[in-house]
Amino acid sequence: MNRREFTNIAKGWEFIENAALVNESDDLTRLREQAGETGFTPGSASQADFLAFEARQLDARSVIILGTGAIMESLHLMAGLDRLPDADARQLTVVDSLAAGASAIREIISGMRFDVRLRIVNAKADVFLPRLNDDDYDLVIISGDEQNYADAYDQAHRLLRAGGVLMLCDALALENADSRGGLLNPSDRCGKATRMRQLIDFAMADERFSSSVVPIGTGMILSLKLPEQA
Repeated sequence: MNRREFTNIAKGWEFIENAALVNESDDLTRLREQAGETGFTPGSASQADFLAFEARQLDARSVIILGTGAIMESLHLMAGLDRLPDADARQLTVVDSLAAGASAIREIISGMRFDVRLRIVNAKADVFLPRLNDDDYDLVIISGDEQNYADAYDQAHRLLRAGGVLMLCDALALENADSRGGLLNPSDRCGKATRMRQLIDFAMADERFSSSVVPIGTGMILSLKLPEQA
């Protein structure tokens, strides 16, 4: 591609993000403003919208998201699951290692009426995830700080049912306080940028999953759990 084509792609990415913001419901727009007041910067609107889309596409009954103040992501997931039949039989588990993050999500979501069951856990991922049952989730989402991504694939493979999906957000490592351009800057060697470079390579080589890196929000790695070979 030449420079003009790359520039057009960047503009298209901006257009898609703005379209997602414009098409958020009035309630979600109001809550996005409220979320910004908690001290946790709301993430990409197109990413949050895609998380909800994937939950609906999978007809997911059990979803878990690990984040750091992932308020809008959790709200979009709740809204998306609430639109499915038997919403009261579906569950979203939100895991946040920061007490302030878990508290902010709980407070903001409490103002919405959803039939979906919500479980909010203040715990570190490496402590909480090993306690969960095997083959019990349709969708596992990892976002936030670098430590949330540690051992993500091994834990997700155990937790997901065959045909379930692992979604790793911020694959470009742009939503990071230490970022100096993330994966867009080859010289950025901050912890998260280094981790995401490793995870992209690992995902594409892991034969337990079928994986793809997609340009949504700040980049995502999608990994579909394959049935075990007989």
